[in-house]
Amino acid sequence: MADDFEDHCWKDVVGEDLLEIYSAYRRDTTLGSRPALLAIDLYDLVFQGGPRPVREVAREFPSSCGIHAWNAMEPIRRLLAMARAWNIPVIYTTSETRTELHAGSVRATHRSMSNLSSGHYKIRSEFEPEGRDTIIYKQRASAFFGTPLVAHLVGNRVDTVIVCGETTSGCVRASVVDAYSFGFHTVVVEECCFDRSWLSHQINLFDMHHKYADVMHLDEVARHLERLKQAV
Repeated sequence: MADDFEDHCWKDVVGEDLLEIYSAYRRDTTLGSRPALLAIDLYDLVFQGGPRPVREVAREFPSSCGIHAWNAMEPIRRLLAMARAWNIPVIYTTSETRTELHAGSVRATHRSMSNLSSGHYKIRSEFEPEGRDTIIYKQRASAFFGTPLVAHLVGNRVDTVIVCGETTSGCVRASVVDAYSFGFHTVVVEECCFDRSWLSHQINLFDMHHKYADVMHLDEVARHLERLKQAV
């Protein structure tokens, strides 16, 4: 059993009593032999206003994740580079904005949204999709709900879904639960996910780690991928 199973960002908010309650979930974390990377909602909207505290930036840009989004930017770029170096399928999600689908009437959450254009949901240039990548357009929180994502994963014979993006408590969590429900082993990369609330980020990572996914640090994912490469 891995000694560092709880060595994650939630350590300062999850006490020993709760760890004891959740001890039945402890296990070795793994990565399957045919992973795909699912990059959730890395669009311009959540980076608006720059790397400032969320409370400050949200006064002008209420959908921004502020400093939390910007802190995740370089780790996400590293993760994408690793996926492409090892020829791992990369699948992006973003919001469906086509007017003929009446996209505004079906939303991911109850959050009030206004004055948004399709340009807000363009994948940010730092994470620019490449020609062989797939982009999934969704209307609900989960990347799986009402989309062809499962077909793409099955078509690539994927056994593990590596997840990054935002928000940890929203679209990431919904997608992770569905990935688990569809029978995929699921890995969430801690440094590559973010939320408007640091507390929500911590608690949702803790809960997903114990119930539905293996939460791994970026360097841990890199080590697993290196072992997969050597095994080929």
